[in-house]
Amino acid sequence: MIEKISRQEILENLRDNRPMTLVEALPLRYFADAHLPGAININFDEVEQLAPKVLPDREALIVVYCANAACQNSAKAAFKLKTLGYRNVRQYAEGKEDWVNAGLETVGSRAAA
Repeated sequence: MIEKISRQEILENLRDNRPMTLVEALPLRYFADAHLPGAININFDEVEQLAPKVLPDREALIVVYCANAACQNSAKAAFKLKTLGYRNVRQYAEGKEDWVNAGLETVGSRAAA
């Protein structure tokens, strides 16, 4: 079972500069259009190949998200990370849609401010 994290908790972590890596689990074209500030892109089907290179600390807080609550990419990516031995993985299940609907800033070619 992957623990969930809320938008509010993410905002508090960002505000307080708490160490956290945001990972968007969508294909690169969606990440390039708009992603949460500071996020990196690891498509859910590339986790096994990329995570060891870009996420070296298996104890660090990693927050995985995708498009919205119906999208399963973040759940799949989070499960794969846990399987690889990452111990502090949380899922922002509501995803980018929730972030944008709350009027929060995104980064990318179609970023919503």
